[in-house]
Amino acid sequence: MKQQNDINTIAKKVLLLEAEAVRGVADALDQTPDFAQCVAAILSLRGRVVVTGIGKSAHIAGKIVATLNSTGTPALFMHAADAIHGDLGMIQPEDFVIAISKSGDTPEIKVLVPLLKRKGVPLAALVSNADSYLGIQADYILHAPVTREACPHNLAPTTSTTAALALGDALAVCLLESREFSSADFAHLHPGGTLGKKLYLKVGDLSRQNQMPQVQEDAPLKDIILEISGKRLGATAVLSNGDGALLGIITDGDLRRMLTNFTRLEDVRARDILTPSPVTIDVDDFAAEALARMQARNITQLIVTEGGRFSGFIHLHDLLREGLV
Repeated sequence: MKQQNDINTIAKKVLLLEAEAVRGVADALDQTPDFAQCVAAILSLRGRVVVTGIGKSAHIAGKIVATLNSTGTPALFMHAADAIHGDLGMIQPEDFVIAISKSGDTPEIKVLVPLLKRKGVPLAALVSNADSYLGIQADYILHAPVTREACPHNLAPTTSTTAALALGDALAVCLLESREFSSADFAHLHPGGTLGKKLYLKVGDLSRQNQMPQVQEDAPLKDIILEISGKRLGATAVLSNGDGALLGIITDGDLRRMLTNFTRLEDVRARDILTPSPVTIDVDDFAAEALARMQARNITQLIVTEGGRFSGFIHLHDLLREGLV
């Protein structure tokens, strides 16, 4: 059994080897125009990107497909072995194929490539060996050169799969930026889970579920306490007697501090103890932005406005309930 220090040394060695491999892939981009040409070809597609591979490369292909789909490039996965047993039918004339193989000479790939050429679809080879069978036959080479696997026996795909995955991510991001794919577009494709909520959940979606504690500027202390206690948000907005404009906020903390500043509590009015210019947020802002403002100021609620007018409150508990914290 290896000692802890030995384990850490091995882990660091693997990580550094893989980091160096990714750096080598970045350097290789300068040696060929194929990557940029491949991006341009995919951008002009009327069909889909079909990504294929065998073994560990098939797993990398699946992840690249998922990334492409989530960033606005329609894609599907085709296992190279299944392709030669019927799945080749999923490829349509307007599609674009990316085949992933470290060596570029695996038997399944050698069988598959002539079938793809017969279909007349563009073929990109994501390979380590650009001079391989796949590299020579491909229309575009996405070069991911790797000299050695992180595996001590230089056998298990480790460094090579990391390099291929990184190059696939680079391809997806280049396509995303070329399409000017926005966070709003991203939200449409990710409606579920915490990520989706951060991208589409608005402040108004949550604040409208809450009560709207509010008092006039001349409200006495009893009314202020009843409003804060009764509506259970730990604060109340203070509005102008005249036009209802937002003047400030009174929190539980303001009430406690008031006890040290006033001796005749029956004379206290809302205007005397409010905090002016409170932190606010618009109903149309994202709930994630509300969280960021609360965290930045170490507070637990924000006044919500609509068109500059008081519209309610959003509380940290609302964000906790939605899983945004």
